[in-house]
Amino acid sequence: MAIAVLNLMARLDDNRRTDDALAVDQQRVVLELFNREARSLVRLARVFVDNRDAAEDIVQEAFIRLSRNAHRIDDSEKAPAYLRSIVLNLARDINRRGLMSLRHYPPAGREIDIAPGSIDDQLVRSERQQRVLDAVRTLPRRQRDCVALRYFEELSIEQIAATLDVSANSVKTHLKRALVSLERELEHDS
Repeated sequence: MAIAVLNLMARLDDNRRTDDALAVDQQRVVLELFNREARSLVRLARVFVDNRDAAEDIVQEAFIRLSRNAHRIDDSEKAPAYLRSIVLNLARDINRRGLMSLRHYPPAGREIDIAPGSIDDQLVRSERQQRVLDAVRTLPRRQRDCVALRYFEELSIEQIAATLDVSANSVKTHLKRALVSLERELEHDS
């Protein structure tokens, strides 16, 4: 992640030099957000793109876009939701354009949250996790977004609603439908 911070700093400096729209305070806020949110956002992007490098690129681009529009954010508490929304949109765009096919690229293998344990345990856990990820990726867009934010990022219903700019009841409905579909899909695969 250290290289990603350096890359982000360089891109932010380039933006400030070229259009002088990014104040030093905004740059500091963006870097603080990066330090606090980047790992979580990479995990979120990985739900949509099964390639670690692509996920990191998505997150870096999200922070650059945030920095360009930081002056538009009235409430700094809303910045993480705005970032999650950018990450979701970028991941969807990449998949839509066919730049990163979920089925044709193997995982990069540089996972950030692998727990220690025996190789057998890791393989079983990895296979089970991959089945769940594959099932989540088949869900309709809004259901997939809600599931990723709720169960992978552990956000509250209200945080998901803010990220997706929908009502809390809509989030609950999408989650309920998604869970029914996932249960059906995973039972079918068993």
